[in-house]
Amino acid sequence: MRMPCCVVTEPSTGTDTTKLKTTAVRKGDRYIVNGQKVWISRVLYSDLMLLLARTTPVEQVTRKADGLSVFIVDLRTAVGKGLTVKPIRNMVNHQTNELFFDNLEVPAENLIGEEGKGFRYILDGMNAERILISAECIGDGMWFVEKASAYANERNVFDRPIGQNQGIQFPIAKSYINVRGADLMRFHAANLFDAGRPCGAEANMAKYLGAEASWEAANACLQTFGGFGYACEYDVERKFRETRLYQTAPISTNLVLSYVGEHVLGMPRSF
Repeated sequence: MRMPCCVVTEPSTGTDTTKLKTTAVRKGDRYIVNGQKVWISRVLYSDLMLLLARTTPVEQVTRKADGLSVFIVDLRTAVGKGLTVKPIRNMVNHQTNELFFDNLEVPAENLIGEEGKGFRYILDGMNAERILISAECIGDGMWFVEKASAYANERNVFDRPIGQNQGIQFPIAKSYINVRGADLMRFHAANLFDAGRPCGAEANMAKYLGAEASWEAANACLQTFGGFGYACEYDVERKFRETRLYQTAPISTNLVLSYVGEHVLGMPRSF
């Protein structure tokens, strides 16, 4: 079965996950789900999805992270019967959607773990997601470096390859160094996660370094190609748009800096 989509983000709360408004109310052997989600990827290519919803109102819990629960939703029976999926056209042509829940019935047996403890489960999954995204960014970064290096060797201007010019060569070399450094943090975070050890800081830093390195490499590659970088036939403009996403999602670079500042360095919460 295909289950590549995790349903968390909402249009009115964004990254402030504990404030989400989608509810799941227990009615006998079922939960009734109402609410809205946005930027949910690959829904149309999934059989099942993970849904985070509030089962206890936030004003009735001691900690705002409590009262959230995770459910498995069978998309094969839910779509059109309480769940509406609306694809969102976007800059990178990524398959993402807006979801509307209108009295969707979910069997109580589809609850994952304990009711009200879902936020903890989602956080663990987010660490894995950030490590995965860092790996994707590293792949993007290496693609840009290899593409730029090859073109810099082939392209001749003023009777010499443009890669002979430090203004071209050095940004590509710097990008390669940073991609390799991000790669080390990615593997460090992955090793901690696989060992079942705490890895929140490392997962966040791996995502940050990967996103920064790939974006730097993207700019170096586009600059190397010059006008041809904007031509679709070289794929540079497409990959340039795609890797820009990871400055924003699945967690913005600013929120990673905030996490490290507060939870690693012990400084006051910045928001």
